[in-house]
Amino acid sequence: MLASGSKGNSTVVSSTHTRILVDAGMSCREIFKRMRAAGEDPEMLDAILITHEHQDHIQGLQVTARKLGIPVYFTEATHRAWMRWMTPRKRLTYAEWLAQRQQEAARKKAEAEASAAPLDADLENPFYREAELAECAAEEEELKSEEKTEADPCALPGVEYFRAGTNFLIGDISVSAFTIPHDAVDPVGFVFQAEGIRIGIATDLGYMPPNVSMQLRGCDVLMLESNHDLEMLRDGPYPWSVKQRVMSRVGHMSNDATAKFLESQYDGQASYIILAHLSESNNLPELARVAAEFALRDRMSLLGNRLVLAEQRAPTESIVL
Repeated sequence: MLASGSKGNSTVVSSTHTRILVDAGMSCREIFKRMRAAGEDPEMLDAILITHEHQDHIQGLQVTARKLGIPVYFTEATHRAWMRWMTPRKRLTYAEWLAQRQQEAARKKAEAEASAAPLDADLENPFYREAELAECAAEEEELKSEEKTEADPCALPGVEYFRAGTNFLIGDISVSAFTIPHDAVDPVGFVFQAEGIRIGIATDLGYMPPNVSMQLRGCDVLMLESNHDLEMLRDGPYPWSVKQRVMSRVGHMSNDATAKFLESQYDGQASYIILAHLSESNNLPELARVAAEFALRDRMSLLGNRLVLAEQRAPTESIVL
């Protein structure tokens, strides 16, 4: 895990012969820095695989893919959503884009106050991830300058489509994609299989539906969302409309929801369980760990169900099986 949280998500999954970057939610420069810190060579990546189009999963995608010359795997709907997000931002300078966001936020706020309608969560704070977005925008300008062309802002070295509910190969890694409940156009989770090892990734989902629970059976490594503590979220700084979104069935799983899955639906087979996408405002690592450990109290052993907490600011140690 290179990073996990609302400011950027990115993970490297590898076999002996293939390396996949799952999501590119930070700048290219930061992705490369963290890969090297974790002992990984960015030049060895074979592909980028995208779960959904939210900014904290895609904001460094274009530069990373073009710097490395590697294909990007999306669902078709997610690719189209990414292109819609990229195009208006690339046609403006960052300063112009930020000014436009501020104006739009003010307009939305005025309309919401006049009608008592809930405010769009993404526009409540036009400075959301400002530093990360600025770094990515600067990299895109550098790339355009290096290429000396007004290239298509959505151009990628290669695009491969897949569908949720299907299996496909990237190198020698078999990928099974499955639908997850989240407020994106076509969000997916993945199970990776190679050399007799299964790795499941299910983050950014509002609850654990039966199809996802079935997909995650028999995994040797299991990465699950444990986003927020319910009391911290309810008492925290977010506007009520954002709290409703996070707690909804297309939002994010709480510590309690993840613990319930581990206690009642999880098959107990994983050697490692990674708790991911912890909120910096509405959770504490200790709370997520305690909830998961209590749920696993009858299953913990020296050989299995070891807990790892993914971080926003630093990569985790590599898990090698």
